[in-house]
Amino acid sequence: MGAGVRVEPVVKADAYGHGAVGASRALEAAGADGFCVAAYDEAIELRRAGIRRPILVLYPPDPALAPDAARRRITLSVGDPELLGRTLAALGGRDLGAGRAARARLPRLAIELEVETGLGRGGFEPGRIVAAARAIAAQPAARFAGAWTHLQAADDGPRTSAQFERFEAALAALEHDGLAPRRRHVVATGGLAVGGLAAYEAIRPGLAIYGVAPDDVDPRFGAGLAALRPALTLVARPSRVADLPAGWGVSYGPTFSTRRRSRIATLPVGYADGYPRHVSNHADALVRGVRAPLVGNVAMDALMVDVTDVPGPPVSVDDEFVLVGRQGTAEIPALELAQRSATITWVVLAAMARRLTRVYDAPSGVVGVRTLHSPGTTWHESNFGTATSATSRSTRS
Repeated sequence: MGAGVRVEPVVKADAYGHGAVGASRALEAAGADGFCVAAYDEAIELRRAGIRRPILVLYPPDPALAPDAARRRITLSVGDPELLGRTLAALGGRDLGAGRAARARLPRLAIELEVETGLGRGGFEPGRIVAAARAIAAQPAARFAGAWTHLQAADDGPRTSAQFERFEAALAALEHDGLAPRRRHVVATGGLAVGGLAAYEAIRPGLAIYGVAPDDVDPRFGAGLAALRPALTLVARPSRVADLPAGWGVSYGPTFSTRRRSRIATLPVGYADGYPRHVSNHADALVRGVRAPLVGNVAMDALMVDVTDVPGPPVSVDDEFVLVGRQGTAEIPALELAQRSATITWVVLAAMARRLTRVYDAPSGVVGVRTLHSPGTTWHESNFGTATSATSRSTRS
């Protein structure tokens, strides 16, 4: 996007299922200039984990949290006049019990304004943006930190051009009033795929950061996305492998019964872990580099795989299965699961549950592990420094 453009990855929704702390540490080591999250608690999680780069919360939290955000140097985005007023009012009475000198040392709250340019879900109309910026400027405890918008369909040329025109109109009005923002950003993964769009001061890559191309971008665009390599692999070992007789029902229903003596492997992964129930009886797992069909309904905590025809010795509990990712030359991309369950890739990744263990690998070896009972993640700091962006190359559970 050009020299000097800040790269501020989106790590919301637990970094699209990859683990927010693990992904952010890897990205920070690789040179990320800041981070974007959706919820205030997501920003708190990163700060508590030691992430010190700037963090922007894309959706406004409870206005009462404004003083806390200022103390933590977390930037808030606001796109509604009423919420902006309440946020500024909350700053007006912060820490009233402290002395004047102590209050003066408190950092000002950085506020960015979202501009409604056509997405239809948030932001100030261009004609109301100046009043919003003036209100921020009038509050000594706040500062106007930037303006941004989000594209509805980056590969739709006329629609995208119209959005940029509305955004530029808002920027021109701010500049005319002496309130030109120092920081502007529009482009996310879709805009990167299309190319040729104004970068302004920063970009917000999301899905591409995790090595996955967006499935809603016109294939005529984004040739460079072909080089992306998915960071996440979902793996499991069987909790049981058993030979079942012909006519035996498998899982609830049942929606599948064996037609012959069959070897069935049970994997301890289910829809409570984010694996889509909609793919019951029409998805595969990889084992020993070949595809084996899922049979029966996906349960809350388990799914079953027919491994009768897998070459070699009988499949056992020592075999590793891949549910998303590559094994040998075979691959099950997240897009495949999305298409078979009538959804989008973002849903498949973001649905990965917290209870799935995350293991972070780098060329130097395992650099981190996150489990449900140890949510803070255990890091092998001696390796982490050499891992850089490859730290999150393989996320497995």
